[in-house]
Amino acid sequence: MPSAAASFVTEMAMAHVPVLTQELLRLLDLHEDSRVADCTFGAGGHAEAAASGLGPDGLLIACDRDPVAEEYYLALIERLQCPSRFYPGDFADSLGALLDEGERVTHVYMDLGVSSMQIDTPERGFSYSYEAPLDMRMDPSIRVTAADILNNWSEPALAEVFSRYGEERYSRRIARAVAIRRASRPYTRTSELVDTIKAAIPTPARFAAGNPARRVFQALRIEVNGELESLARALPVAFDLLEGGGVLAVISFHSLEDRMVKDFFTSKAKPCICPPDFPVCACGGKATGAIMTPKPVVPGARELEMNPRAGSAKLRALRKL
Repeated sequence: MPSAAASFVTEMAMAHVPVLTQELLRLLDLHEDSRVADCTFGAGGHAEAAASGLGPDGLLIACDRDPVAEEYYLALIERLQCPSRFYPGDFADSLGALLDEGERVTHVYMDLGVSSMQIDTPERGFSYSYEAPLDMRMDPSIRVTAADILNNWSEPALAEVFSRYGEERYSRRIARAVAIRRASRPYTRTSELVDTIKAAIPTPARFAAGNPARRVFQALRIEVNGELESLARALPVAFDLLEGGGVLAVISFHSLEDRMVKDFFTSKAKPCICPPDFPVCACGGKATGAIMTPKPVVPGARELEMNPRAGSAKLRALRKL
């Protein structure tokens, strides 16, 4: 009889709805002997779909910085037909370790941002919808929490984070309100931040589409976990890890992430840095990749109806030459 913890993991995995799964599988075009690196295992939704087509000669490598993800991995491996390994920690570091070990794979994919298992665990503080500690750490070993940032960073630094990572129109007003509030009452709970945001923005903005705290929570989560820095380190390592003909696919949810992926893919497919008016290339740049998605793949109406959280998802893919 399964333990209560195992049963909980199974229930959460079944409730998890991975984004753009069929579109991802079509681009990857996996075979029984494919060797696949899932950089952001989470609850294992994409991994289970990918591994379903792998046989004994294939390989699934799962990476995740969230210790809870390993519980989902252990629940999944009993159903796999292929060998598999799990690498804990930041995926940029895990991919680097694989490269140092001489490993090569045929496919790498990343599903960026926060996972449903994290959002739907109230005590972790990722969601503005739950009363919880202001934590937001994907890896509990990270020292700095969202509360630490709110209570200790300067007002201009907070405004920059809210604007850059959250694209928050009222970033300065919110940062000012945070600075005033924390002077007498330091932040500890999600509801305290939500109340500050609602009070700081104009009345019409409180009733606009979506929760008014969404952008600030996103910005804090990205900063706490260094998500863009990890992506910047991981992309070149993931490409080096691929065999010739291999595919790198990335699902992003933030404009800065998508731009970073797009620019990296372009640098591999169109490496020439000569001025546009040069009649022939003089820099000697040669393409090492071919873009498989001239435009990003986005969820269709049916998926959006079933999973509203997929609304900002964009999928891009690159084949290594």
